Amino acid sequence: MERKANIFVIAAPEISNILHEEIRALGFGNTTAHRLGVQLYGSLADCMYLNLNLRTANKVLWEAGRFRASTPDQLYQKAFQLTWEDEISLDGYFNIDSYVRVESITDTRFANLKLKDAIVDRFVKKQGKRPNTGPEKDKARIYMHWSDQECILYYDTSGAPIAKHGYRKMPGKAPMLESLAAAVLLESKWDQKAPLVNPMCGSGTLAIEAALLASNTAPGIFRSNFGFMHLASFNQDQWERMVEVAKKRVKPVTATILASDLSALAIQTAKANAEFAGMDKYIQFEECDFRESTVPKEPGVVILNPEYGERLGEVEQLTDTYKQIGDWFKQKCQGYKGYIFTGNRELAKNIGLRTKRKIPFYNGSIECRLLEYELYAGSKKDK
Repeated sequence: MERKANIFVIAAPEISNILHEEIRALGFGNTTAHRLGVQLYGSLADCMYLNLNLRTANKVLWEAGRFRASTPDQLYQKAFQLTWEDEISLDGYFNIDSYVRVESITDTRFANLKLKDAIVDRFVKKQGKRPNTGPEKDKARIYMHWSDQECILYYDTSGAPIAKHGYRKMPGKAPMLESLAAAVLLESKWDQKAPLVNPMCGSGTLAIEAALLASNTAPGIFRSNFGFMHLASFNQDQWERMVEVAKKRVKPVTATILASDLSALAIQTAKANAEFAGMDKYIQFEECDFRESTVPKEPGVVILNPEYGERLGEVEQLTDTYKQIGDWFKQKCQGYKGYIFTGNRELAKNIGLRTKRKIPFYNGSIECRLLEYELYAGSKKDK
């Protein structure tokens, strides 16, 4: 009988509500959004499906067991009782990662060692042999969340984070993570039919994610290795069928997607990434200043992710850039919805337009905002 357990899908801060909508749109019910992710219930096949299709997630964790423990010995005793042999092969390999906040533990590595000992000792007792363990992270992975006295142990079915969608072979300068770019696009409510204009495109992540979204391309098809592939109940035929179904759902992109950058290297990088993703045929690239970017007459969405400026001299230089963005919005983007993604709210004040929404995000550890502007032709009153 197929095992079912709690699934916790991890997201970056401020993205969990977008992830929650995405999971529900995939047909999953009985879901609960938390600050750093979404909880639901399901099988390993459900975890496989989520890994294949989710755009805004970071990890898909499948619960192995939970219990209360306040000391390393209690952790060992209770972890020893779990049937690890159901999912970890005797001739396999596993790695342990964890978040530990317990008074009796001063070094997370010690907690990881106690958990490892419990698992391998159970194998030795039940089967006389044990699987290998160590630092390699491309095989089976176990994640421990131990806070206060609650310990939850998971199989990490993603392995490497699925926030990276696997097509970006040339990252470029300060790239936006793929899952963040997807979340920004979903939050913009772009309908995937109207034009999408992305000046300052950098390595092309926003434009490529837009094309993946509009073509209904599952981001997981670029990945050849997931954590679930190293679990004993993984069904290779079932996975291959899932991938084939996902490929059949891909459709042509009808929207105009334009990406521009002043840097020739950025455009070269963006084109290479788009080609690897199979999306180059849907994106028009331009090497130009953002003010020279082509803006179709048909109203759509324009998104910029300008530099934030980390040093005083950079901030002073960028002040004029942000002013110019505001002027360009007013003069060239009338009828569009405009978006600025920035980690510097002081600089954003130089745009000089009234924001309709200020949506919080994080880019790594940097607190950011997605600023939304309605770029009316004429005055708002006329509109």
